[in-house]
Amino acid sequence: MFKKILGFFVLATAVLAAVPSHSDDTLSLDEMMAAFDWSFDAEIEVETIADGFYVLFGVGGNIAVSIGSQGVLVVDDQFPQMIPKINAAIAELGGGEIDFAVNTHWHFDHAEGNLALGPEGTWLVSQANSRDMMMGEHVINLVALSYKQQVYPAAALPVITFDDRMQFHFNGEQIELLHFGPAHTTGDTAVIFRGRNAVHLGDVFNNSGFPFIDADNGGEINGVISFCEAVLAVIDTDTVVIPGHGPVTDYATLSAYIDMLKMVRDRIVKLIDNGADLDAVIAAKPTAEYDETYGDPLMLINRAYTSLTN
Repeated sequence: MFKKILGFFVLATAVLAAVPSHSDDTLSLDEMMAAFDWSFDAEIEVETIADGFYVLFGVGGNIAVSIGSQGVLVVDDQFPQMIPKINAAIAELGGGEIDFAVNTHWHFDHAEGNLALGPEGTWLVSQANSRDMMMGEHVINLVALSYKQQVYPAAALPVITFDDRMQFHFNGEQIELLHFGPAHTTGDTAVIFRGRNAVHLGDVFNNSGFPFIDADNGGEINGVISFCEAVLAVIDTDTVVIPGHGPVTDYATLSAYIDMLKMVRDRIVKLIDNGADLDAVIAAKPTAEYDETYGDPLMLINRAYTSLTN
């Protein structure tokens, strides 16, 4: 199961050795699918967190699902090609049509399901900056390759946005949407389900490898650290932690992730202060003792260096 739920940004590191460090050419979605051996034939896998609360794994970001007497709310929605399978999985769990879809951020592998859900009448929700990004064309620089995300049509744009925080009172619990400034992107949302004692962090927290920081579009390693610390401060040691990619986990794993990022950030800052360029930073191996746990570090080092020197 773990291999099936590896996220887009982790898979990108697998091709770093085979692709030039950056190309001016962007790939189409079909080319991205081929490059990462993705297929919309993938099945949806379901993990039950509690009665009426689930995590779905398919192609793209992890989806949290709340099903209850008031309807269905999801966090992230993958791709439009996966929506029929997502709907079928929700139906098997006893739910109906998706009433609300919260986008943790604007990247296509988490929010492009909007293209199907919006026209079907789902209320789409995001942090204000994410909606703004969906209204423009943006290149996502994954170091090994780049993808040009297209403008979302009006029907696929969030119709409800917030700046720093908002709340739902839905299916018998309080659901909090929190934003703590630029992190993975400039429009990230953490979604806390207070009744379930669970949080979905989107790609601010990647539990399948080193994180990707969209530094060319305002993401910051310092922001990722502070965002995660802010979330840690408003949950507890028993909270179920849902990452953007990778297995569902816990408070301790999120805390260790923060410690890792702080150590790597501090080492890169020291190298920069001593005059190191990107090649020298990479050669210094600032992630060395974490590589066995998190995998190929090149994308993190490149994007962290970029965010620290912009």
